[in-house]
Amino acid sequence: MRVFKNAWFERFARKQDISDKAIVQAMERAEQGLIDADLGGGVIKQRVARPGQGKSGGFRTVVLYRTAERAFFVYGFAKSDRDNIGKDEEAQFRKAAGYVLGLSDEQLAVLIGKGQFSEVHDHDEEIPE
Repeated sequence: MRVFKNAWFERFARKQDISDKAIVQAMERAEQGLIDADLGGGVIKQRVARPGQGKSGGFRTVVLYRTAERAFFVYGFAKSDRDNIGKDEEAQFRKAAGYVLGLSDEQLAVLIGKGQFSEVHDHDEEIPE
């Protein structure tokens, strides 16, 4: 399983002090079938714990996800900032999932090189597949 963040989520995670380890843990739960919400079309919502607190008071993240292959964290918010994402946003995320999850390794490498995505590593080690 390879896990990525888009540039927007990278800034959000840095600002909110969300560690790569917390992101990896969220995807480990998803791989075990513990998905907080399946929005369809390769889009899930997954909670990420706030540093020093639990998941319930943490962040909601939108992940473009293909089981056992790839996950792209593309959006996040605190429950205290907004209740949920709208139906129009869900549709846009599903459209993005169709594109992003279909990228070849070569296309993805180009986007990483341009700074549009970064790969998440747990303690600077590759995440086991």
